[in-house]
Formats: sequence, structure tokens, C-alpha cells
Amino acid sequence: MSFNRVYGKQLCAELNTTGFKKKFAFSLLTLCITHAFAISAANAADSATTSDKTRSEQTLVVTADGNNEAKTEATKSYTVPATRAGTKMNLTQRDIPQSVSVLTQQRIKDQNLQNVGDALANVTGISASQNDSERVDFYSRGFYLDNYTYDDIPSAQTGAWNFGETDGDSAIYERIDIVRGATGLMTGTGNPGAAVNMIRKKADSKTFTGNLSASYGSWDNQRYVADLSGPLNDSGTVRGRVVTGYQNQDSWVDRYHKRKKFLYATVAADITDNTTLDLGYDYQTRDTDGPTWGGLPTWYSNGSRIQYDRSANPSADWTHYNILSRKVFANLTTNFDNGWQVRVNGTHAESDFDSKLLYVTGYPDQTTGILDSSGYGYAGWYKGLRTQTAIDAYASGPFELLGRQHQLVAGVDYSRQRNRYLYSSTILSPAEIGNWNDWNGDVAEPDWPAWALSSEDTIRQKASYMAARFSLTDPLSMIIGARYTQYSAQGTTADMKKNNLTPYGGLVYDINENVSAVTSYTSIFKPQTYRDQQGNYLKPVTGKDYEAGIKGDWDDSRITASLSVFRIEQDNLGQILSNTYVNNSSENAYKAAKGVVSRGVDFEINGAVTDNLKVTFGATRYVAKDASGDRTNPYMPQTSLKLFTSYTLPMLPELTVGGGVNWQNRTYKEATNPSGQTERVYQGSYPLANLFARYQINKNLAVQGNIKNLFDREYNTNPSGGVAFNEPRNYSVSLNYAF
Repeated sequence: MSFNRVYGKQLCAELNTTGFKKKFAFSLLTLCITHAFAISAANAADSATTSDKTRSEQTLVVTADGNNEAKTEATKSYTVPATRAGTKMNLTQRDIPQSVSVLTQQRIKDQNLQNVGDALANVTGISASQNDSERVDFYSRGFYLDNYTYDDIPSAQTGAWNFGETDGDSAIYERIDIVRGATGLMTGTGNPGAAVNMIRKKADSKTFTGNLSASYGSWDNQRYVADLSGPLNDSGTVRGRVVTGYQNQDSWVDRYHKRKKFLYATVAADITDNTTLDLGYDYQTRDTDGPTWGGLPTWYSNGSRIQYDRSANPSADWTHYNILSRKVFANLTTNFDNGWQVRVNGTHAESDFDSKLLYVTGYPDQTTGILDSSGYGYAGWYKGLRTQTAIDAYASGPFELLGRQHQLVAGVDYSRQRNRYLYSSTILSPAEIGNWNDWNGDVAEPDWPAWALSSEDTIRQKASYMAARFSLTDPLSMIIGARYTQYSAQGTTADMKKNNLTPYGGLVYDINENVSAVTSYTSIFKPQTYRDQQGNYLKPVTGKDYEAGIKGDWDDSRITASLSVFRIEQDNLGQILSNTYVNNSSENAYKAAKGVVSRGVDFEINGAVTDNLKVTFGATRYVAKDASGDRTNPYMPQTSLKLFTSYTLPMLPELTVGGGVNWQNRTYKEATNPSGQTERVYQGSYPLANLFARYQINKNLAVQGNIKNLFDREYNTNPSGGVAFNEPRNYSVSLNYAF
């Protein structure tokens, strides 16, 4: 049945008063009516034309069985009917003129993706560089991915310091939306590769529901998660949800041990029939013993390659890496009967880390294992604190102009991020390191020098943005918009202010009721702290993204597909000037130059091919070169394929099986060998296969098994420097109880 906002609320009330709701009884009522509310706003924007209306209407089917269970397909889907990714207008993926991927909770569950990093590594067009055991960098289309947002509020990440963005637990998120290409309209500053938006779970159930899971896997990996939600008053106008978990694990790496705890709590209150206030708290802590820092040395001093056991760990016994993050957030959402929505979203986050690390570099003797004269151990003790306060407010909805219905979004946001980093470091001599061939981490902890300030900065952004989707003709729509940003950085590394106007434009042409042709131009900027010879800060690095392709959706967006070609240009990249200094000081001077050009194509199909078969398949190919014609980030794959399937057996519907494979092409890095020459170190192409099976024992209890790296392929996870190994073949078994 089709739901509008009013009728959906009436039905929800009826379900809770006519026998479906029994006090203190367990039941499963899937409350996807909130999705239908959002979809009805998109319907209103498209209702002027028959073809738009037919394409944008969404249907929600609710069925109940004899056990008073109500299920919707949305809870088990690999797709969503609509998203605000890219523009904050509630659109189908087909109506967004950029490449968009959605990773739903069901896909995360099927693949057993326990943290954000695992999830991103399985997204089309995203590639991972595992710098060490705690830091994972992600790249898209040749560019470092530094745009992470939480419920649409950006949080900038820097590669040098790790606050655990990619290690956040996936259990607290409803889904993850990824927009590839430049995303300056919504995120402000950053690189033009992609942006990731983590959408948190909501307290949206008016009946008591829950999910308890326990799993055990290779290397004594124990994980326990509880997800409980329900009403906090008789009418259900105040609701709560708690997601909490604990994980304790060893590793295939010697002397490595990790403990993780998280608590996520949120309360939703219906202030009026149309206005809801959400309040939440997110607490996560990760304590790691024996973390690695960078990779292992590649060569012996005689030039031969060092052959390591896969479990080799270059860290010392006294090393650790501890991260604590706390976030409080609130959002106030009002939905009007005319399809408009007004939302105010705010957050305050504090993250800190404390790490003692050891990095060993040089060329050991093959016989004695003693490092040569260029070798040493670098011991570092680092502490960091990052706080961010941000608020975003916007209104979106349909409007009429020249007899046609269109859509508009307009908003403002403000953020302040403070970063403070301290360090204490010292050098361990080759004699103190000892025989590298017998290294076991047993080295004395150094006497740490006094703390020194690495950097302390405050970054502020003030912005206003507006975008409109105009229905020009029945098959043709146009999205145009812009963001004006005032950026300032003050502290030990910079004292600068920059203003920037970021444009956005796109066209969508409906070829038929299922397929559209799209094209877009988007951009993004990133201030830089380099200065020219006169002492002026260089202009921000700008990223321009040109994209064109075709998109399709079928069966009310149960399956979506896209094929796009793109070109990204990055300009004003700071380049050092030899023997030139700022105002005759010791500070090196820079000049702005043309940067990187990335060209390529990507393809993705995602969703329910049949009632029993779900498939996600993505393929990406790009070529990125700098102004000199050299390949950019050659340690990242330029071609990648990612496939995952899930199949429920028709003759045995309690059993679901599936699996997939990720493949990437050969990569290389430039490294200096013992002879002082630059040598290319290659990592050959490889596939990573995985399998899963889930059996529904009864309506509440299910058991699931996962196998990762089925063929036990071995490769270097740190292609940008040193040697580090991926996880071997491993398994996990989990029990899940839903009520």
C-alpha cells in the first residue's frame, strides 16, 4: 500500500492499539514509515509531471504473520529508496548526477563488517592502504579520502594522526552513504575523491524490540553486541535505543592484543505530530597492546629481500595505542504537510589518543641481523586531543514555478575544530635493537625526554549553501547550487583566512521510466599552509570533477545501477622552490602549480535481482597523473572489482548462503635500496574471496558463519612503505537473537 505522512501515522497508531501491541510482549514491528515520510516529500517535488510522478512514487508493503510480526523489505535490502547524499534533497540515486554507493545494515551484517574500515574496503571505487595495525588510509579515484561526516556534519581527518575514524564500530550505524568525486557543496573543504556519510541508528520503534549477538572467530576474537529499542512512555511519543558492545581479540601478528568497548544511546521525542527531537551519546574506546608503526624493513644490507613470517611484529613489548572518543549530538526535525522539512543538527565531539610506538628502519646484516650505520629504532610517545563543535541547519522541500514543481534546499553551518598534539621521542641505536633476525620485541623502554608541542591549531568554517532541482521538461531536470565558505586556521602551523565559492551543477534526462542520462560538474577546495617568497599563503588547492553517465533503477529502487566516466583536476598544488625562502627566513617558499588529473570509469549494480538473490558488483578503472606525467600514488590500484552475493534457498528458506571476491591490479612503490638507488617494489594483483551462510533456527534465533580470505592469499598491506602482511584465512561464527 502507498503511504503518505498522515496515513502512515494513523496506521502506526492502529497497530499499537488493536492487538498488535501487548505490554511487555516481544514483537517485531519494522518502522520504515519514517522512510515513507521522506519519500512523500520527494513525490511532492516531482508531482507536476506524469513520468516523474510514476518514477518517484515509492511503495511500502507491510505484512503481518500469525505471530504478530511485521516485516518490511527495507530492513533486509542492499539499497534504499531515497537518500540525501550529495545535495541534502531527498532523491532516488538515479536523480543524483554523481556516483553514489549505499552500504546498508543488512550488507554489513552479511559480510560481517565490524568497523567502518572493513565497510569502506568493500565499497566500489574505494581502496585501502594499511599503513600499520592502527592506521588505514582510503583513496578514491587517486585521491586521499579525508571527508567523513556523521549525520551530514563533516569531521576532517589528517593522515598523520589517528583518532580512529576508520575503526569506529559499524553496529551503531543504520547505513553508510558514499558519494564519489568532489563534494564541496555539502562538506566544504577536502579532497575531490569521495565523501563518506555515516548515518546513525534512530530510536524509531514504538514497541520493545531488540537484537543480541555473540560471535567467536580466529585468534580468539570474541565480540558481543546488544541493540535494544522501545517506547519510554505509554503512547510511544518518547522512545529510546541503546547499542552497546565489547570485543576482545588477539591477532595473526605476534604480541598484538586489542580490546574495544562502545556505548551508543539515543532518545527521540515527538514534540508535536510533525516535530521530533533526537538526543544521543556515542562513547567508544580502543586499547591496543603491541601495535605496529609503519612496515618492516624490506632489504638486507647485501641487497637481498628479507623473508618474514606472516606473524612478524616490529613493535616493542612496551608499545600501546589507546583511543577514546565521545560525542553528544542533537537534531530537531519538523516535517510540514506541504512536503517541506526543516532540520537543525548539532554535535560536540572529543577524541584523544595516547600511543607509545617503535619504528625500525635500515638494512640489517643477513648473518648477524645488526642494522647498518643508516639504521636505528625511532621511539615515539604521542598524545593528541581533538575537539569539534558543529551545527548545521537547513530547510528543503518542493516549490512551484512557471506551472511546474521543483525542489529546493538552503542551509547554513558552522564548525570549530581544535587540535593539540604533544610528542616525546628518542633514538634507539642498532646495538640496542640487536639481532633483527631474532627480534621479539624485548627491548628496554627508553627514558623519555620532556614533552614537546608538535602543533596546536583551531580551524573554523562558516558556510551557507543552496541548491535547487528544477523540472525543466517532463524528462529533463537540472540541479544547480553553490556553497560560500569562510575558512580560518590559527595556531602554530598557520594563521590564515580564506573564502571560497563552490559551485555545483548537474543535468538528469529520463530516457525511459527506468534509465536516465546524467552529467555534472562539482568542485571542492582545501586551504594549504604553504607560503610564497613574499610570505603570502598560497591559494587553496581546488578539485574540479566532471562526470557523465547513465543510471537506472527498477522495481521501486530495489535494484539500482550506474555507469559513469569522470575527469578530476586538482590545481594550485603547492610545490617547493629550490633555494628560495620566505622573506629571507629559513622557511622554504612554495609556488602554486597544476596538480593531478584523474580520468576513469566506474560501474555498479546493487540490490535484489530476484526475490531470493541480492547482488552488489562494482568495477573501477582510473588513471591519475601529476603535472610531470608521473603516476600519482602508484601504490594504490587503478583497477578494482568487487562482488558480493546473498541467496536464500527457495526450497529451504531458513538458509541463506553467499559470498564474493575483491580483486585489484598490480601496484608498486618507489623505494631506496641498500645501494642508494631507487627501485620499484611491486605488489602483484590478487583476489580476496569470502563466504557466508546463515541458518534461521526459529523466528528469533539465527546462526551465521563467515570465512574471509578463503584462498589464504598473502600480500603487502603497506604498499606505500615497508612490509606488512594481510590477515590469513580466518573464520567467525555468530549467534543472533532478535525479538
